[in-house]
Amino acid sequence: MNYKKIVVISILVILIVIGISIAIINKKGGDETIRIEKTSGISVVPTMNDIITADSTWCGTFQLVWNDMKNEVVKKDIVFNPQLKMVENLNKEDFNESMLSQDYYFKIYGLKSLALKKQIEDGIKEKFNQTSDILNDFDWSEDSLDDSNDSDIRKYFFYTMLYRKFEFLQKFDNLDNDKFGSEYKDVEYFGIDKNTKNSVGNQIDVLYYISKDDFAILINTKTNDEVIFCKNPKGENFNEIYNNMNNESNKYTGSKSFEDIDEFKAPKLTFNEKREYTELENKSFEIADSVYNKGEIIKALQTIKFSLDENGGEVKSEAGIGMKVTGSLTQQTEKDEPRYFYVDDTFAIFLKEKGKEMPYFAGRINNITKF
Repeated sequence: MNYKKIVVISILVILIVIGISIAIINKKGGDETIRIEKTSGISVVPTMNDIITADSTWCGTFQLVWNDMKNEVVKKDIVFNPQLKMVENLNKEDFNESMLSQDYYFKIYGLKSLALKKQIEDGIKEKFNQTSDILNDFDWSEDSLDDSNDSDIRKYFFYTMLYRKFEFLQKFDNLDNDKFGSEYKDVEYFGIDKNTKNSVGNQIDVLYYISKDDFAILINTKTNDEVIFCKNPKGENFNEIYNNMNNESNKYTGSKSFEDIDEFKAPKLTFNEKREYTELENKSFEIADSVYNKGEIIKALQTIKFSLDENGGEVKSEAGIGMKVTGSLTQQTEKDEPRYFYVDDTFAIFLKEKGKEMPYFAGRINNITKF
């Protein structure tokens, strides 16, 4: 009988030790960059001019690699036959590196080699303490690399990473779970209610307030990042939404301060999307070069990870384009009443560097379960 008791006690002790060990490991993991599981159902668009779906996101990284490919190697607008609207929008270069401080991104291009791959890995580690989620999706075998002995073909690789982690000036309160729109229930929210200390609202600037279903606010952070919520966004693409929001803000004559009686809530968000631009791959286009006059995109990828909660947020986006050029041209291709800033239905969100004209990240959220 005593022997059985000893065995049972020993088993219980082992299980307790294992449980404590797992808890410690999980706690350590939380100190690193947020790990976000791959999501689905969210459209990634390459520019702010592309038509968006109900749930969409954009980041400027793909535009930056496109600009390098177009300006440094192709040296002219890229034209497919037939031409794609996406390519027309990318050729406009509505977003470029002058719209962002160098602290926000790491960018490089060159002839495709293992040395370039290592330079990318070392560069993002040194600048952001990050690793790449896309580099190994590209082919780095010997046959895929540039061969200096082959004068008929040159192979290039273009890469950009944007990474930002920001904190709000003051932590918001965790609010009760509530519905989002009319369909989605038990959504996690953070924000300000009547029990929140008044100073938390000082970090919010009101852009405009028409009603609880139509408003925009800006939240300041400890860095130069600004978080903008626009409820009931109007427009077919992010540029239209952003411009319409700014126009509404410019003509708004109400109070632009967040008052003590005002309330605010927003859903906690996480998503992790990857898009391969297959529509750009394996199509010939003309380049402006006396020797190499045909270009072709071999592979084009972009990822966008995003998270937001009561403390702040984090965004990580990568883009890469592998291309080759060859020497033979083929076919060318109001006053005393509280205002309720409840972000609890379809909305757009933008991240912008203070003092810059354009945002570097955008999202439109309709189906909250995808986020």
